[in-house]
Amino acid sequence: MVLIAILAGTLAAGIGSVWLAAALSFGVLSRYTQHMLSLAAGALMGTAFLHLLPEAFESEIAPHRLFMTLLVGLVFFFLLDKAELWHHGHEHHHAADHDHEVPHPHEHGHAHPSGGWTVLAGDSVHCFGDGILIASAFIADLRLGVVAALAVLAHEVPHHMGDLLVLRQSTGDRKAALLKVTLAGAITALGGLIGYWLVDQLHDYLTYFLVVASSSFIYVALADLIPQLQKRLSLRETLAQIAWLLVGIGLVTLVSSVAHGH
Repeated sequence: MVLIAILAGTLAAGIGSVWLAAALSFGVLSRYTQHMLSLAAGALMGTAFLHLLPEAFESEIAPHRLFMTLLVGLVFFFLLDKAELWHHGHEHHHAADHDHEVPHPHEHGHAHPSGGWTVLAGDSVHCFGDGILIASAFIADLRLGVVAALAVLAHEVPHHMGDLLVLRQSTGDRKAALLKVTLAGAITALGGLIGYWLVDQLHDYLTYFLVVASSSFIYVALADLIPQLQKRLSLRETLAQIAWLLVGIGLVTLVSSVAHGH
């Protein structure tokens, strides 16, 4: 039962986020991109602070160790982000030298890689890690796993939007870009399978897996999503951002209250 739930959750998060990103990038939902960023940020922070961390702190592990794990996780994801930026910038620097062009920065702060394979490789690794995090949550509690899968789906949307943009520019084919990113998203299910085996073997460390998942969600929300919302906007647009952020938190709170009610 748990394994089936993990497969369903990882496939929904991995592939569903790609198709939602395509709808926001190319389809009729493109006008709502900023709203989705706010919603995703609220959902991620709500999941981390209202679901994963409370679940972890119900264990008998000393809070000091859990806070240390959270801090180490945040620093790790910061360094991972730095490594990705350096790698993408380094590749594009060589491509620009070869073509005698000046590199143009990515709209999210990442430099355009010289080809789509770098994007796909990085995306696959990221999706694999998400699968392990989702598996950890499902093993702890089925309802917690559903919330974690929804949170992963939400935070992967802006990431996939950037990937689709880069791949479309490198291939010139929207359908090919969507197919490639969909296949990369499907690797989330592989991560879920490995995570099911890994967490089952290391069940005593499940609490630490939940804290690491929390650090991932918090880092993505505060370092990637919210900075994209920090723009000078009209009062109406600012209130809309805040409202969608609160909706994201509210949805997680609602799911949490329903789960505890049952």
